[in-house]
Amino acid sequence: MGESIKIAVDAMGGDFAPGEIVKGSVQASRELGVDIILVGVKADIEAELVKIDIANLPIRLVEASEIIKDGEEPAFAVMRKPNSSVALATKLVKNAEADAIISAGSTGASMIAALQYLGTLSGIERPMAGGAFLQLAPKTVTLDLGANVSCQPYHLVDFAVAGSVFARTFLGIDNPTVGLLNVGAEEGKGNELTKAVYPLLKKSGLNFIGNVEGMDIPGGKANVIVCDGFIGNILVKFCEGLGRIISQWLTQELTYNLNLSDVEKVSSKLYGLMSPAEVMGGGPLWGVDGVVAIAHGSSRASQIVGTIKQAKLAVENGFVDTLRTELEKAQARISSEKTE
Repeated sequence: MGESIKIAVDAMGGDFAPGEIVKGSVQASRELGVDIILVGVKADIEAELVKIDIANLPIRLVEASEIIKDGEEPAFAVMRKPNSSVALATKLVKNAEADAIISAGSTGASMIAALQYLGTLSGIERPMAGGAFLQLAPKTVTLDLGANVSCQPYHLVDFAVAGSVFARTFLGIDNPTVGLLNVGAEEGKGNELTKAVYPLLKKSGLNFIGNVEGMDIPGGKANVIVCDGFIGNILVKFCEGLGRIISQWLTQELTYNLNLSDVEKVSSKLYGLMSPAEVMGGGPLWGVDGVVAIAHGSSRASQIVGTIKQAKLAVENGFVDTLRTELEKAQARISSEKTE
């Protein structure tokens, strides 16, 4: 057997850091058989570790003298704080001391650190963010969900390639279908961006099925849905807010006819079906030349375990190398079409 996969964890990132981050990391080490490198304020991490049984587990600490706090501008924060927990954890991957990094801290800071220390794959200008955010459609991946707000047509082709690789690697779908999120199903619909993207996706060699509409997402009409990050971020936050409000509304309305415990079960189930935090937990930052996994900021221990599991799977399945190869193929097909 080969060496265990080593995961560097930003122990100081997230709403419930370092407690839940440390707890989840230890649980992941025990359940998934990974080596964990906890990066952060040593005294704070040790204070959490004494509460947990870590006997015989491959866990070590790396001291970080700086922390990037909420509200700090990511680019400046990463540059000003090279010894922050997220920067040092990313450097461990760069120096081949770790196979992957996960963080529940600032997504922006994680992106900047990844760009600065790892760089992107050829042809990729910025990392991409996405995933399956509805339990109603667990086999549907949507991207970009906010990392890229202003996009060019070729960016959305990259999203489609990345989503297809993700669907094959993490969801076990051999030939994932790709849909372009639009205001109508017919070709020729949409704004300038979607009209320009449509023919590129037809030439990409992907299993492109045309335009899909917002109402098609919960039904899982396509395995991969692409849109710019402006639309994607509004979409995912709308679903999160709608799930929360409907859950609260049901609790208020049904307590007149049902007992409270039954109502709470129903409302909790509904919220889980619609909440991106419940479904996604965490996933890879696509397009980076290394495995970087981002957990939701409000992640508890179970979500940290899930994110580490995603990172481990990405390493085991050669996610980055596969994505690099598929991007090169798609870019070559589109280029050849232009020259013919």
